[in-house]
Amino acid sequence: MPIDAPAEVIANHALSTDYNVLALAAPAIAAAAAPGQFVMVKAAFGHDPLLRRPFSVFEVLRDDRGTPTGISLLNKRIGVSTDLLYAARPGQRVACLGPLGRSFTVVDPPTEGWMVAGGVGLAPFVALAEALGTRGVASTLFYGARRAEELFYLDVFRRLGVELVLTTEDGSLGERGRVVAPLERRLAARAADRPVMIYACGPEGMLAATATTAARFGRPCQVSVERIMACGLGGCYSCVVPMRHGHGGFHHVRSCIAGPVLPGDQILWE
Repeated sequence: MPIDAPAEVIANHALSTDYNVLALAAPAIAAAAAPGQFVMVKAAFGHDPLLRRPFSVFEVLRDDRGTPTGISLLNKRIGVSTDLLYAARPGQRVACLGPLGRSFTVVDPPTEGWMVAGGVGLAPFVALAEALGTRGVASTLFYGARRAEELFYLDVFRRLGVELVLTTEDGSLGERGRVVAPLERRLAARAADRPVMIYACGPEGMLAATATTAARFGRPCQVSVERIMACGLGGCYSCVVPMRHGHGGFHHVRSCIAGPVLPGDQILWE
């Protein structure tokens, strides 16, 4: 069952004028969270904003003994709720409900884990990279953004032993272009008997391109969809995703409970 509790802000680290990482004391949520799950957060206890907002669990925070003590969230300022989270100060309390949703499937060797992130879609991948590393899985992060200043936590992934393949739209760091291009080249060069699981999170166009590319090479792909959620518990139907069903049919699933992690080849992207 998800846990609903006020979580104290431990730290707030500004990454840029738009992005920050907010650390919250939430030991029960941290202990139960799996890579790809999310929490519903509200920074103010009044009526503005009225609703909570979904955030992937970015990191599971632990003490010196390895005991989970809290979680962190990767936040981008785009409205009232995210502005409040950007400005939150240590000691402040925020409403936090979670963990919610379905997580990624963490593979075992010899399968490799290839993570594909676009912009704020980086959010679920620190926790996933840690889980893959714990199992001895070789992992790669294909990470794209508009410019170099929007590529974050690179040293953290390097410390976790993750290979980085970086792209920027303006060519200021890594390859110039979209993040799916180097993924496609890697898949084309990879032998069919070397298994890989592809994980993706980011803008829907990037998810569709990643899932389509993975399917073309016969590789499994799990995507974490970014749908607007009003409740996070399946009650409002604001986050539905069309999925293939039967022979040529389709049905809608609620991404907050059937996802947010879904099989990429089963989503109707058009």
